[in-house]
Amino acid sequence: MVVELLTMEVAPEHHEMWLAAQEAVWTRFLEQQPGYERSEIWVDAENEGLVHVVIWWRTREDWKRITPEQVEAVDARLGPLYREPVARELRVVG
Repeated sequence: MVVELLTMEVAPEHHEMWLAAQEAVWTRFLEQQPGYERSEIWVDAENEGLVHVVIWWRTREDWKRITPEQVEAVDARLGPLYREPVARELRVVG
């Protein structure tokens, strides 16, 4: 199991609209991908302007099957709600 952690800035007053767009665009896309397990969106308790998207994958290979072109196309569907993420990879060990 591997976790993709994306952190981005989303103003608190845009949370509701941004969350709806994430659900409609990215979550629907991810649900169709082999190896996708689940995802959650967390708001940072110390800085409500930071949002963390946590995505669980069965394997790193499953995650990396998504091409940069696919990512770009899905991101484009977010339009003005797109936020540039800082990405990290985490391994589940327990």
